[in-house]
Amino acid sequence: MADALPIDAVLPQLVEALRAHGRAVLEAPPGAGKTTRVPLAMLDAGLTDGRILMLEPRRLAARAAAERMAASLGEAPGQTVGYRMRGETKVSPGTRIEVVTEGILTRMIQSDAELPGISAVIFDEFHERSLNADLGLALCLEIRAALRPDLILLTMSATLDAAPVATLMDSAPRITAEGRAFPVEVRHLDRPAKDQRPGRAAAEAVLDLLPQTGGGVLVFLPGEREIRDAAAALAGRVPPDVVVHPLYGALPFAEQRAAIRPAETGRKVVLSTAIAETSLTIEDVRVVVDAGLARLARFDPGSGMSRLVTEKVTRAEADQRAGRAGRVAPGIALRLWTKGEEGALAAYPPPEIANADLAPLALELALWGAADLPFLTPPPEAALAEAQALLRSLGALDRSGGITPHGRALAALPLHPRLGHMLRTAGRQAAPLAALLSERDVLTGAPADLAPRLAALAGRRDLPGQPNPAALARARDEAKRLAKGLEDRPPLSPGTMAALAYPDRIGLRRPGDDPRYLLSGGKGARLDPADPLAGQRLIVATDTDGDPREARIRQAAPISEAELRDLFAADITWADVCVWSRRENRVLARRQERLGALVLADRPATDVPGHEIARAMCDGVRALGLRLSPAAERFRARVEMVRATGEDLPAMNDATLLATLEDWLAPHLTGVRTADDWRRFDALPALRAMLDWDQQQALDRAAPAKVETPLGRHIAIDYDGDTPAIEVRLQEMFGTTRHPTVAGRPVKVTLLSPAGRPVAVTTDLPGFWSGAYADVRRDMRGRYPRHPWPEDPTVAEPTLRAKRRGEAG
Repeated sequence: MADALPIDAVLPQLVEALRAHGRAVLEAPPGAGKTTRVPLAMLDAGLTDGRILMLEPRRLAARAAAERMAASLGEAPGQTVGYRMRGETKVSPGTRIEVVTEGILTRMIQSDAELPGISAVIFDEFHERSLNADLGLALCLEIRAALRPDLILLTMSATLDAAPVATLMDSAPRITAEGRAFPVEVRHLDRPAKDQRPGRAAAEAVLDLLPQTGGGVLVFLPGEREIRDAAAALAGRVPPDVVVHPLYGALPFAEQRAAIRPAETGRKVVLSTAIAETSLTIEDVRVVVDAGLARLARFDPGSGMSRLVTEKVTRAEADQRAGRAGRVAPGIALRLWTKGEEGALAAYPPPEIANADLAPLALELALWGAADLPFLTPPPEAALAEAQALLRSLGALDRSGGITPHGRALAALPLHPRLGHMLRTAGRQAAPLAALLSERDVLTGAPADLAPRLAALAGRRDLPGQPNPAALARARDEAKRLAKGLEDRPPLSPGTMAALAYPDRIGLRRPGDDPRYLLSGGKGARLDPADPLAGQRLIVATDTDGDPREARIRQAAPISEAELRDLFAADITWADVCVWSRRENRVLARRQERLGALVLADRPATDVPGHEIARAMCDGVRALGLRLSPAAERFRARVEMVRATGEDLPAMNDATLLATLEDWLAPHLTGVRTADDWRRFDALPALRAMLDWDQQQALDRAAPAKVETPLGRHIAIDYDGDTPAIEVRLQEMFGTTRHPTVAGRPVKVTLLSPAGRPVAVTTDLPGFWSGAYADVRRDMRGRYPRHPWPEDPTVAEPTLRAKRRGEAG
């Protein structure tokens, strides 16, 4: 009988929940044994008449889980327990439990939504929240609701907050398995590692732990590069009985198998990526060293590009990794960060749907015929829209978003829609390139050109860069598989074929010495100046680092303009372009031949409609700033003041005016095309035109533009401050016995000397005459003796003139 595992205690409860409800959520910590025990328990309980399908996130995990379950039955894989993945299947008519990679379920559902012969679907390691698992669960929930109420659904997770999943699954019962097989002591560094290179730091930790511990050591590192660094640091420094194994997805299966099996003699150290984080049981591991990093693909919908980023793990992932140490005996997990750093870690990793390239998902949704599936996390709208736009450019979706016959054909291919479109268009000759573009780089350190990589695939050896034998072998196998059933088509260059897959990444070299390119999708990219492709006018960027500002091109192929025109003849159009040039500070009107964002030909445009010039000039105004004449500023201030009292007048603050330039300003910009034109332009008529006749009358009543002096002159009122204000010569106000007002409010009057300098400010002119005027008169008489300064200004005649010689004053 198999050794007892923590999951065994809850298997009867789980079976009864599935029997009663047909759905459940199982929470079980790492090492509990859920992957290999649950499907067999369901089979033994007679829950199903058909097959049990169990999804695994990785090929290695699927194969390993099937092999372990088969071994527990004393069978080989392919009998009672089998597995299925792209390019490899071991099943038979007698198979009752089938372990599959997650994408297989989607293909089965899209082929026949009723899932004939399938009685139960298990989503293992659902906490990883892969895009395929999220889509598979959403499809299964819809199928169960509409077609197969008998379909049993079970999600299993080690670290996920299960409550939302249970709610999504129509309040499914939650079953929890407590504890792990053996306790794990979690240790942290006292201080940050001296060597900040993850591989080297992990190697030093392994060397420290080996003398203190027994059993195997599992080291988590972010990627293949760090694994190689760690292996190099350990070479010649570990005891003779210690064997070091790498473990990552691109390794040949034989090497992966060697890493997960028990050491034949002595001890082993496994240097692994996150591939060992879930599902796998790596025999005899009792020590985990965790560098605390993971390398993930992050997709930027704005650039249409993905890039690999190295990020800190979450607390849930760190717990999952630590659990690997407690499967066969009490263990130790050393985290290569301090206890204080742990609080800054996120609780859970984001679901893949939040950061992934959604083109494959958008194609699946179009094939299914609906996008409103019951997703645990709905796809982001912007990313989904970008994906749908790409599919339309590939001819996979029509203008209304429906799937086309070409799109159906692409969905049936086990490839990204980009590569599927290239294959179906170019035929058999595109299979090697499709294999290369779906594989990691086969020539490490080589220049960007795809040509040497294709030559390496064909067997040439005298090539730049370091060949990756494992990647080359996989690409050759994939190319052979993809070529099956394809027709021969007229020969195309690698650049032409690449442009079929990446119509949004055709690059046109910008002017200048540096090899910087504008991509047809609108983003920027750059090549290393020393790269042999740097002199090419047109290229197709097939791999970049995804930097949203200006991506670095890692792989590309040249394409001639003749090839481009032949390939995209229907998409190349002439258009009149009228834009504001920040460089020249003027509106430029051009006639351009364009492919997406690329300008293939450019010439001056004539007879451009005036409204187009005005629209472009509005962009210029936004760049130059809203410059208003003093009269326009006064008018705006009047409007804003009266509007604040509740009068129905249009807003004229800067933000509103700039946002609505096309509405109020553009009709008045006739003849305005440059920054100098704008500086000379008076916006007052345009502002006045924003008010209808009734509004203008209301404005004039509430805030008149001018005040009339006793001499009959009209002086503009300044409304910029808190109080309406005017400036006027003191002598011009002689004889005034009532202070001037606006809409019942006193005007702030600045009284000026004959030389135009302020001598007093008042909002009570009669009070000024009877009070402070005497002091002003005494001072002004000495300074300006030829001007009148009467003792009683209330009865004096207003004047702007000086006295005649000999005249008393």
